[in-house]
Amino acid sequence: MSNSRRRYRAIVTKLVQLHGYPSGRIMQRVQVLAGFISGIVGSQSTHCRAVAKHAGLGAKVDSREKRLSRWYQNEQVTYELDYLPYLQEVLAGLAGLTLPLAMDGSEIGRGCMVLMISLLYNNRAIPLAWTVFQRPKGHASAEEHIHLLEVVRPLLPAASEIIFLGDGEFDSVALQTYLHALPQWSYVCRTAKNTQIMLDGAWTTLDALAFAPDTCLTLEEVLFTAQAYGPVQVVLHWNAQYAEPLYLVTNFELGEEAGYWYQQRMRIETFFSDQKSRGFQLHKSHISDPMRLARLLIAACLAYVWMIYLGTQAHLHRLVPLLHRADRCDLSLFQLGLDLLHYYLEEDLEILVDFSLPESFFRVQ
Repeated sequence: MSNSRRRYRAIVTKLVQLHGYPSGRIMQRVQVLAGFISGIVGSQSTHCRAVAKHAGLGAKVDSREKRLSRWYQNEQVTYELDYLPYLQEVLAGLAGLTLPLAMDGSEIGRGCMVLMISLLYNNRAIPLAWTVFQRPKGHASAEEHIHLLEVVRPLLPAASEIIFLGDGEFDSVALQTYLHALPQWSYVCRTAKNTQIMLDGAWTTLDALAFAPDTCLTLEEVLFTAQAYGPVQVVLHWNAQYAEPLYLVTNFELGEEAGYWYQQRMRIETFFSDQKSRGFQLHKSHISDPMRLARLLIAACLAYVWMIYLGTQAHLHRLVPLLHRADRCDLSLFQLGLDLLHYYLEEDLEILVDFSLPESFFRVQ
């Protein structure tokens, strides 16, 4: 049996189990999704022809390519039906933990951009939900940010504390108002150095405030921007290893805590970086239809989460010395996952497929 076929059979077996053993057309969609995941990982590409060569679906490459193409063009393929059943596996073991979420945008396909919200996990970003827009550049609106959060919020464990981390695109008053009203949610967002604030009854800009490197200055009871939103906390956090300070707006009471969490976000390699030059080449897709790209992301995200899972297994089962150096490991969980899958195939071993995230790896360094 070929490596592609072995990989496909392992994937489809797990997908069918997690989807509750479907039948009929749903089963057909699950089978093609398994082929898509297999082909993306095998080719390290999302180009349909390249994926088809490694899909393991049987038949000729032209026929496989047509099946894959029909899948992402099929309006019956949705986030709710074709991603959520597997996302539940991701979130199942994280109830009660503090969950940091990050929102990011990136160009994708031909002339489109994706807005994605992810769970930060061991210096990686696990995709939770996304929206694709037919616009090549620019920022999404506050309303679009909030809409995506409304998709994710019901999926998160009820007992968990949530921390939202955003860069300067996400410091709008509308989004802050929304986040502040959510029970058990905190937020830290970067803001521009020329942002206006009212401090002690006088208006000023953040860059007009003098403070030294290696310090954290918390401004309490601040009114934010000309809209005079607040009171909020504004934090000026300057790590001496950086040339400039971070300007943050937050509802954390302690400025040091806000600075800590935002620095963790800066160390995270986003889903997009792993999906581009080091991963599945998602930015090279020729698809220009936003809905088709959104469906393609279902397969790409599941392939990515699977590789993260395999990376954790390489550590847990002490397989890293077989895949990399014995004295230290310079590879990310994603890269380790790819190498472990290659090892399974080369050594004719059972291929582990899962989308769960071991709690022991749920840390931010």
